[in-house]
Amino acid sequence: MKFGMRKPSIKKRIAARTSIKRQIVHRAGIKMPKGYGWLRTPKRAAYNKVYNKTSFDIFKLIKKLLK
Repeated sequence: MKFGMRKPSIKKRIAARTSIKRQIVHRAGIKMPKGYGWLRTPKRAAYNKVYNKTSFDIFKLIKKLLK
């Protein structure tokens, strides 16, 4: 499990936004409502909740400092 600051990866950011799977799902409108992750994959949802509570994004930190 990651604690502290996450290392940004520009390559992974671009890949996540331009993937074929994402484009198909987005255009077909087959998105689940927010909060349904616990029903679909509870193990992943639990991991993500803990991960997001124990680590932080450097870009969000910079954004808060520049406000």
